Amino acid sequence: MMDVTALVDEARLDSFIHLLEVIDDHLPGGFEKTTDGHGVHYVVPLDRYPSGYHVTPGTPLPFISVIAQKRHVGLYHMGIYADPELLAWFEREYASRVPTKLDMGKSCIRFNNVKRIPFDLVGELVEKMTVEEWIQHYEGQRNNKRGWDITQ
Repeated sequence: MMDVTALVDEARLDSFIHLLEVIDDHLPGGFEKTTDGHGVHYVVPLDRYPSGYHVTPGTPLPFISVIAQKRHVGLYHMGIYADPELLAWFEREYASRVPTKLDMGKSCIRFNNVKRIPFDLVGELVEKMTVEEWIQHYEGQRNNKRGWDITQ
């Protein structure tokens, strides 16, 4: 396990680490785990997808990031942004399993209370898209010329 102590405050460290362990245990093979000093990222490595990320040429294609923000831990899942069916599934499951309201942006799931992270649901979510499926969704969105930017 990489050292993430500099990425998150002490009060949220255990939950942050547990979230990474859940992702590590459930994410299909082929993704690579990296860090940039701000968060932990799961990417499609350039040797698997040489085109990389169109917004930052020469960098791996991002898929999932976990970043501790000032008021929440953010789980950025790019597949949710690219696949409306996956998003609908997640929203339904979250509503049926978690007593608090879903706080979410385009690809960011915000966990304001780290004691209420639905780790089982996150595990199921990350299992639902392989590297190949993510690349297909990504290329499909790019080919639609929507001009999307998955960093938003």
